[in-house]
Amino acid sequence: MRYSDELDALRAARDALRRRIAERLALEAGTPIAGALPEAWLTAADEAIEAWSSEGEEAQDSRAFRPIGPLQDLLADHAALVERIVETLDRRLS
Repeated sequence: MRYSDELDALRAARDALRRRIAERLALEAGTPIAGALPEAWLTAADEAIEAWSSEGEEAQDSRAFRPIGPLQDLLADHAALVERIVETLDRRLS
């Protein structure tokens, strides 16, 4: 039986969400991606993720006030996954 680490699965899910965010950004810009994803869209995804994480809880909890779009939904899912990774690492260190 192969060794499976929970963190590997969480990191893979985080990376897949990063790619989906990049694809969504491209789609919203009117440039649907077919095939390999250009590095520029991955960089844009990283910037969107960083902006989302630095906005604070009030801005991120927009679900309570208005419907959010597909991009914001992906960003919220990414933030939750990152939080889960951090919690898992903290548990291992304690």
